[in-house]
Amino acid sequence: MKVFPAESVREIDQYTIQHEPIRSIDLMERAATRFTDRYVRHYKVNRPVLVFAGPGNNGGDALATARLLSLRQYRVTVFLVTSSGKLSDDCQVNLERIREANSVTVNRIQDKDDFPVIQPGEVLVDGLFGSGLTRVVEGVYRELIRHLNASGNSIVSIDIPSGLFGEDNSKNDPGAIIRAEQTYTFQFPFLAFFFAENRTYTGKWHVLDIGLHEDIISRTPATYRVIGRQAVAAMLPERKKFDHKGIYGHALSIAGSCGMMGAALLTGEAAMRSGAGLVTLHVPGTGNNIVQTAFPEAIVSMDIHDRCFSAPPGTEKYTAIGAGPGLGMSEESRHGLKALLKQATQPLVLDADALNMMGANPSLLELLPEHAILTPHPREFDRIAGTSENAWNRHLKQISFSAKYKVIIVLKGAYTGISFPDGSYWFNITGNPGMATGGSGDVLTGIILSLLAQGVAPGDAALTGVYIHGLAGDLAAVALGQEAMIASDIIKHLGKAFIKVHDTPFLNEGRTGGIFQ
Repeated sequence: MKVFPAESVREIDQYTIQHEPIRSIDLMERAATRFTDRYVRHYKVNRPVLVFAGPGNNGGDALATARLLSLRQYRVTVFLVTSSGKLSDDCQVNLERIREANSVTVNRIQDKDDFPVIQPGEVLVDGLFGSGLTRVVEGVYRELIRHLNASGNSIVSIDIPSGLFGEDNSKNDPGAIIRAEQTYTFQFPFLAFFFAENRTYTGKWHVLDIGLHEDIISRTPATYRVIGRQAVAAMLPERKKFDHKGIYGHALSIAGSCGMMGAALLTGEAAMRSGAGLVTLHVPGTGNNIVQTAFPEAIVSMDIHDRCFSAPPGTEKYTAIGAGPGLGMSEESRHGLKALLKQATQPLVLDADALNMMGANPSLLELLPEHAILTPHPREFDRIAGTSENAWNRHLKQISFSAKYKVIIVLKGAYTGISFPDGSYWFNITGNPGMATGGSGDVLTGIILSLLAQGVAPGDAALTGVYIHGLAGDLAAVALGQEAMIASDIIKHLGKAFIKVHDTPFLNEGRTGGIFQ
């Protein structure tokens, strides 16, 4: 799915109106119908609805929604803000339709004295402003937004919470933005929805398909996209009948230190469970018995140092290398990381302490090979790229960092963002808060490492690994609940995640009769 700036969405709307063709008022009716269909699934008919409509097309959506909800037997009251006295053409048409239906009371708001007293249990539908807003909300609109937020009632926003800009909100006024419980947006999510500081305003957001024209969607370039299942399935290597373990690569994981051997085990098992033919764990001497006992499928490479990573093994026989989880920050490990960066020619994924060592020793950044994959969480990214005021500014810095060092950055979070050297950016929507547990990032490193070892291109490995990691986490949450999840539960659900991505049952090709029927 593409993610467009608000201006491009308006252009796509206009193209659809001209080339479907469809009148703008009918496209508005289609959007309001989709919104109403979703609304009635979540909010019971015995809860009164207060609809707040502005004078523009978002207000037109709200008025159409009010009429449609009344037809579904909801008790609806409309409050139309008309401080300017002018309505858009489609908003005016929908106001006339409400009057003709004679099933909804319409009240005018011109100043604070017209604000309604909001009763407990009433649902507030926000249709004051849409994505066309380009300046901070002021005057009676700002006061009304504050009044609605202060009510404590459920607020449902149409398309976008009023007052929120579609992209950069770093200079917006937090007190002039609706704080929605649910946001139902049309066809595409807005870029602002993916950043942590805007969660307060969007609540849970949902994308409703309103049938905008596919030709213009496919032709319109987009810097931002959302990873989808079908794309991930196409990136995974095909497994053929006569393949053997040598076909699926040999992954080298450099992880763990005294007291942190769990990180090595999680990374290694995730790599094996994601399809690598062979996995070697390079660990300190004290880790040998731990790995041999806990992870018999792994090959062990012992470091010359007994307690930490100090030097990489010969890397010629490996098809991909991962480093960082649980390494610690010792001087020996820094020298080992430097040697690895100079030595490795294979695809590389770096996480955790590998990134922290780069933050403490910026000269190591200059040794990064092109298309290396870095998987920081926000604080780790700040250590290598400098602190940021908010998530929006951090993602801009991330894009610049990828371009400068020609690397792929997987910035972990609720909507993990993947940036590429060419400036393109992808968001992931799988995953849940239950994955906020120690070792979850180590599992992601192992998955990406495995895909690299199998010959998946670095960019595809990053996108696919993030999606499958989140999907396995979602499946674990369904089985266990978010609170009870630990990182190894993500690994245990990788198999189901791959099955779900492929969307097909396993076929016992060439087998007939007996137990295989």
